Amino acid sequence: MQDKFKIFSLLMAIGMGANLTACSESPLSRQDTANPNIQSAPLTKPEQTNGQTADNNQGKIANAEFKDKLRGEELLSALQKGGHIIYFRHTQTNKGEKDQASSKSDLANCELQRQLSQEGTQQAQEIGAAFTAKNIPVGEVITSEYCRTWKTADSAFGQHVKNPRLNYLPTKTPSPQQRDEAEKNVKPLLTALPKAEKNTVIVGHSDIFEVTTGILPEPEGVAYIMTPNGKGDFVLEANVLPEEWSKL
Repeated sequence: MQDKFKIFSLLMAIGMGANLTACSESPLSRQDTANPNIQSAPLTKPEQTNGQTADNNQGKIANAEFKDKLRGEELLSALQKGGHIIYFRHTQTNKGEKDQASSKSDLANCELQRQLSQEGTQQAQEIGAAFTAKNIPVGEVITSEYCRTWKTADSAFGQHVKNPRLNYLPTKTPSPQQRDEAEKNVKPLLTALPKAEKNTVIVGHSDIFEVTTGILPEPEGVAYIMTPNGKGDFVLEANVLPEEWSKL
């Protein structure tokens, strides 16, 4: 029943977000057909298309069709042992707002950015409460420089370290060079081994995750769990919606 609800929620996100950019960021996806049983990154990069419409749809489909390798008690047990990267897209934001930050200095001014909604702050707090209740150990918590990511982290885990490599792409139609640079920036964070018996939490945006995995994470607040293999790669294990953490 839980799996059916997840699929329904993800498919609803596709329909409702078809004409919107993800996070007011660059909605990027791969041109090739996404494999629902994707094991690791990187995958084949897409060719550039006008407006990235086809690529965006491929990333949404890959997200909706993703098959968990671990779920329920098995997933919880794995997380309790540590050793995973947990990548969150920031929680729910005020959709009517748009980022107006035009320089790095602007990123310190939350008023120039799309911010977490009241629901988004509550989502983050409930995620953090579930981690505590389920004894899921957290080590490093890394975020982008945008306020909505570090506020998600602080509300959930009470800590964060900003890393500009997690900032979203500067254009809706990035060049191949920009995509390559983004993947080079993000992949080391997704493949770094966590501290012993801890999980590393990353709170970022949708487009940079898609560049590295081919999956456009939706809805806001969704998390992907991956296991680094110590050889510069990782295995995608599961995705978890905000309301599912308390049900593990």
